Amino acid sequence: MLTFTLFDVGHGFCAYATTSSGASILFDCGYDSDLKFYPSRYFSDRNITAITRLVLSHFDQDHVCDLPNLRESISFGAITRNRSIPVDYIQREKRQNGIITAAMASAIEMHQNWVFPAPDRDWGGVKVTTFSNSHPTFTDTNNLSLVTFLEYQGCGIVVPGDLECAGWEKLLELPAFCQCLRETNIFIASHHGRNAGYSESVFDYCNPSIVILSDKGIVHDSQEHDYTKHAQGVPWNGDATQKRYVLTTRNDGHIRITKEMGKGFYVATNVTL
Repeated sequence: MLTFTLFDVGHGFCAYATTSSGASILFDCGYDSDLKFYPSRYFSDRNITAITRLVLSHFDQDHVCDLPNLRESISFGAITRNRSIPVDYIQREKRQNGIITAAMASAIEMHQNWVFPAPDRDWGGVKVTTFSNSHPTFTDTNNLSLVTFLEYQGCGIVVPGDLECAGWEKLLELPAFCQCLRETNIFIASHHGRNAGYSESVFDYCNPSIVILSDKGIVHDSQEHDYTKHAQGVPWNGDATQKRYVLTTRNDGHIRITKEMGKGFYVATNVTL
């Protein structure tokens, strides 16, 4: 069984996957103070003190802002990130754009000092695959995002961070990456659905059932394109004549995908946590 919960953290990102073997993955750790949802509180309320793997898709504040609180109460078995990125590059880039926050400093410290190899793990039949572009081929944070694919019995989910068009195009040169896209039916839109994260070429390989956006609202130049044209749609409210093609956390709250052995995947919105 695979359960994937995309938390509503406004204009940020945080998702949590669990498998039937007991293994778990936390994808980023954004929060939204207006919504009063913090990943650290979610886990502490449930007495969860260990997570198998933390995936840091990239080093942006809205993806790491709850990290100091999480590290006080959660132990991580492994941390996955784009290891080609130099620490001094991140520090320089963040200082040029403002300050290094406590959360960013925590993420940088983990990136610099975490040297423990990821242990072998039984993922309960879930295949976990990651890709990323390398520094200095790319020298911008977004296009160095780690892209993670989860696949379980025909249910494929992609978590692409804030990857932008040029980064997508470069990764499309990899046959293995294209094959993972072919196996994807739940497409998490990159960069919160903003235009910069959109690449039409991706959908030459990926024909998802549904597209999901983690977003607080239409900000900057976001969502001017139409993801619905790329999605097959999923039946809604038990009615095969009704379909949803695109979900957003701003309209649909916490979103959960459940895939049980021998069954199709199920999508629930406005999940009560």
